[in-house]
Amino acid sequence: MTKSLLALLFPIVAFSQGYTSYFTGNSVNIDPTPRFGICMMGGATEHDSAMKWLLQKANGGDVVVLRSSGSDGYNDYLYSELGVEVNSVETLVITSVAGAENPYVLDKVAHAEMIWFAGGDQFDYVSYFRDSALGDLLNDFINVKHGPIGGTSAGMAILGGKYFSAQNGSVTSAQALANPYRANMTLGVDDFLHIPFMENVITDTHYDNPDRRGRQTAFLARFKTDLGIDVNGIACNEYVAVCIGSDGIAHVYGDYPNYQEFAYFIQPDCSSENAVETCTPNTPLTWNFDGHALKVYKVPGTMNGANYFDINNWKDARGSGGNWENWSANNGVFTAIAGSAPQCLLKTENFNSSKVDLLPNPFENELQVNVSDRANISIFDIQGRMVYTANLSVRTTINTTAFAKGLYVAKIETNGKTSVKKLLKK
Repeated sequence: MTKSLLALLFPIVAFSQGYTSYFTGNSVNIDPTPRFGICMMGGATEHDSAMKWLLQKANGGDVVVLRSSGSDGYNDYLYSELGVEVNSVETLVITSVAGAENPYVLDKVAHAEMIWFAGGDQFDYVSYFRDSALGDLLNDFINVKHGPIGGTSAGMAILGGKYFSAQNGSVTSAQALANPYRANMTLGVDDFLHIPFMENVITDTHYDNPDRRGRQTAFLARFKTDLGIDVNGIACNEYVAVCIGSDGIAHVYGDYPNYQEFAYFIQPDCSSENAVETCTPNTPLTWNFDGHALKVYKVPGTMNGANYFDINNWKDARGSGGNWENWSANNGVFTAIAGSAPQCLLKTENFNSSKVDLLPNPFENELQVNVSDRANISIFDIQGRMVYTANLSVRTTINTTAFAKGLYVAKIETNGKTSVKKLLKK
């Protein structure tokens, strides 16, 4: 039977149960093995090449679109218009916690080979999906099934381990810079989606309309001030997409030089490890440090995604096709100027002579630990449960057969310093 004969589109409406389904394709489920990938889009029209990149990782399987408003706008686009063969596309419009926990919805997500979050209001996703059976399934899809996932606008906003929840509505750059603790500066921390490479990232979208560089600067200042941690940022102009594969290389899609379409990879400057100068309630933000509080790699998006930034280790500052900028805020006024890459490698070598390697990564049934000095090593699963701990001073092989597939975090303490490494069991 041809694909055109299999194609169906019909809504299943369950208002009392909090969801509506729009289905296109073959209703007989198949179970191919998907491949991991993340695709983040800036909030306007989807970039076809980037979407094809993500869709191919479904390996011909079933695609589920999650949204909290709208209808079936993605179905034909993903099923037939891009020319990538998939078994089905189903849009689930979820309008309540009950919808997020409906057995039909959970079954469809459990059998998906790709998940896409549409735009809308990100707090709907946070309030309906977080701390629910659907939230658990999404994290299993990412870290156990290793399925491809992505989103646009609000759908991109929730993909970082740190995120702007919009619980009290949106916030402009001017508002955030004038008072980084205003009521609508609502931030989430490590309590929703757990996506490899994105644990210490906050995303933002529609970066050129309006200009959101100031508010993301304020987000990062809040994390540094409130939690004492340096968080990185990924942001896209409206027609730009960032695609990250299992190699941790973030390729940028757009239509530059025909249009000024950029993605931004933002990190606190490693030479400014002390606190933000002024980040207090009802006071304009100052995070300056001689104009280089933040180091930003600005990457033009091209039709083939050739330009990239390597997010395996941000401070290595490895990328192609972009330019470095310095960002800062002084008394609530945001400034961006031409800059240079962060100089972090020499700093690390000077102050931390010991070396700990955990290989391979991703790993399967064994994890080799190479230690150049005595170190305490603890490994935690994605729920924060310790699965291994030891004090080591030699090369050791850990039997990881009993580890479930998924994401792990290794905490390493040596010479009075603590570092964290992300690990993935496949």
